[in-house]
Amino acid sequence: MDAYDCIVTKLDVREFSFKSVPGEVKLKVLEAARLTASGMNAQHWRFVLVQDREDLRTLARDSTTGAWVERANFAVIVLTDPKYGFHAIDAGRAIQDMQLAAWNYGVASCVFTGMRPESLRKDFSIPKELSPTIVVGFGYPARKILGKKNRKTLAEIAYLKRYGNRLDPQKLGV
Repeated sequence: MDAYDCIVTKLDVREFSFKSVPGEVKLKVLEAARLTASGMNAQHWRFVLVQDREDLRTLARDSTTGAWVERANFAVIVLTDPKYGFHAIDAGRAIQDMQLAAWNYGVASCVFTGMRPESLRKDFSIPKELSPTIVVGFGYPARKILGKKNRKTLAEIAYLKRYGNRLDPQKLGV
């Protein structure tokens, strides 16, 4: 799938089918994370793949906002080093690349940040120097996704040169 088409059609999904995601796709998702740029090329993030049904249930219990993840086919816990002021941005960049790589294969996803950190640390052996920053769950969608997004127009959110100076696409030669 074209990268722009991935961006335009990818929606967050919390309801997954029982169809298993092939191991090759999981590896491509993790490779997408590994190949993501990071601040100062620190590559401080670490990724915990969670794919066993019981481990997914544990991950759901360790969450305050991601109970749905127990029905995912697999999940990735993104750990970052908080000594870097940009660690959360780097986590977001890695997540976005993973989600787009997955969507390229028809695998949907959704993220959550609401966690019980101490339970998560204990259950998944997370070292104290790393922060469990974000979790993304993956799986084939339970129903067909139409890819229709409810977003504001560019005229509502983009400006030219100064805030408040609405962007006019004609000024871009369009």
